[in-house]
Amino acid sequence: MPIYEYECVKCGATMEAMQKFSDAPLTECCHCKGEVRKLISMSTFHLKGSGWYTTDYSGKNQSTCANSKTTAESSGPAKSDKPAASTPASDK
Repeated sequence: MPIYEYECVKCGATMEAMQKFSDAPLTECCHCKGEVRKLISMSTFHLKGSGWYTTDYSGKNQSTCANSKTTAESSGPAKSDKPAASTPASDK
């Protein structure tokens, strides 16, 4: 349900009301019983999950890749996890 913000014309108090789309707007201040008007405020709409620009294609992912590349270059040659091959002992 959306949250609507109201301001009292008489006392200037602001209040929030969680209302359905089908509910009638508030008309009376809960503090002084004066007339209220609905305010227009920023919504808090956020897309979550994978598949959205901010999670998959945003510039923040590019900086992470650039940092890991710089770290790999500055750490020197890559080391192998395999043990060094042993040379056979010469039989003399």
